[in-house]
Amino acid sequence: MYYIIIIVFMGLSMIVSARLKSKFKKYSQSPIGMTGAQVAQKMLRDNGINDVDVISTPGALTDHYNPANKTVNLSDWVYSQNTVAAAAVAAHECGHAVQHAHAYTWLGFRSKMVPALNISSKIMPWLIMGGIFLFYSSGNSLILIIGIAMFALTTIFSFVTLPVEFDASNRALKWLDTARILNREDHDKAKDALKWAAMTYVVAALASLAQLLYYLSILNNRRD
Repeated sequence: MYYIIIIVFMGLSMIVSARLKSKFKKYSQSPIGMTGAQVAQKMLRDNGINDVDVISTPGALTDHYNPANKTVNLSDWVYSQNTVAAAAVAAHECGHAVQHAHAYTWLGFRSKMVPALNISSKIMPWLIMGGIFLFYSSGNSLILIIGIAMFALTTIFSFVTLPVEFDASNRALKWLDTARILNREDHDKAKDALKWAAMTYVVAALASLAQLLYYLSILNNRRD
């Protein structure tokens, strides 16, 4: 069962990832009048945010908002390209900055989970592996229960991430319309690109839930 779960969700992840790359490649061929950096700077200004910097960061798909130092980090191509895809990504990341400025509940909840998640992620795999071994060899379930509880935290984090990501995309698309950065056709392209980006988080959350249910089934089946 475990391997079936892994194979199914690896397949889904590969399909979504391939679709996402295809969409961004396609919409990177649709030019607009502003670079990603310019889009980000304008969106921040229009939302009255003056304490967030827009910077370029190496790599691909490395775009993110860092609430700790208040920076919108755009990958090199997003920062410098004047395309629909770049505008969509830049506006999405600024959507997180707007969430931060407005104390968006789900973003605050997710940020509070990060310290505990960083600690649990380092020891959780060892606790689960060791816990399963002890459980089957001696019947002692304590270590496994602790490991599963830590894994449950990562699953909760994955689902908390979903409204954060969808809301950032909605804010981005609404602003792109209001600021008239994109025409109707380009708006639909940006919406499509952000939809597939969000799907990667949906698949990750469902995969985490399926794995959590598998671990819980080990406890239940063994006890039965």
